[in-house]
Amino acid sequence: MTARKTAIITGAGQGIGLAIAEKLAAQSINLVLNDLEENLVTEACDKISLQHGVPAIPVGGDASDEKIIDRLIQTAVSNFGSVDILIANAGITLFGDFLSYKREDFLEVTRVNQVGNFFLTQAAAIQMKSQGKGGAILLTSSVTAHQSHENLAAYAMSKAALEMLAKNLVLELAPFGIRVNTIAPGATMTNRTALDPNYEKTWSKLTPLGSPASPEDIASAAAFLVSDASKHITGQTLVVDGGWTSISPSPYE
Repeated sequence: MTARKTAIITGAGQGIGLAIAEKLAAQSINLVLNDLEENLVTEACDKISLQHGVPAIPVGGDASDEKIIDRLIQTAVSNFGSVDILIANAGITLFGDFLSYKREDFLEVTRVNQVGNFFLTQAAAIQMKSQGKGGAILLTSSVTAHQSHENLAAYAMSKAALEMLAKNLVLELAPFGIRVNTIAPGATMTNRTALDPNYEKTWSKLTPLGSPASPEDIASAAAFLVSDASKHITGQTLVVDGGWTSISPSPYE
């Protein structure tokens, strides 16, 4: 009998991260889930365990904090024996015009999106290497890493950095059977975007396939990239945007 795989997913309390967790739970993958809001991730774990019958352990806190990174790795290893999959999904968006963008906002976006995900990836890769059986790492990028978008210069820069990280890590991690890819979601209907009453209507007009993505659309692509079905794919970015980046109409026009 093949042992169950174990996945760590950050930013998993709601939205895309939660949808990915549910997708992996349906495949009987053990889960260690993180979110900055501890109550959200605790509720998510309870829901997943009840619906899918797989263990899901919550770890609340800032996923860019080295102590939380250590807790995530140790929770997975102590409870399930391994880290087989990492989905580094946690990130923040701080909008602002480039010419007046605040230094503290830039540093915060960089701290969470780049520094945090870099060292979380490092910690997971070290653990995967020690296990000697490979692994799959997925970083969450954005279409803004591919096409310009108003008021998102710092955010786009941070997401583009993750795509370059995945490419560069092919050199160091492929010899150990560790794959690293990124996924770049476009407009997606989440709890946050639903707060904008015009979001769905606007992006339905701008998206060639006629609607923004659902979290499940992104989750399906993510699940593929960390599965054995993609065992010969590494260093790549999969854009899931309904075709928006092909023509890139602005939502502000």
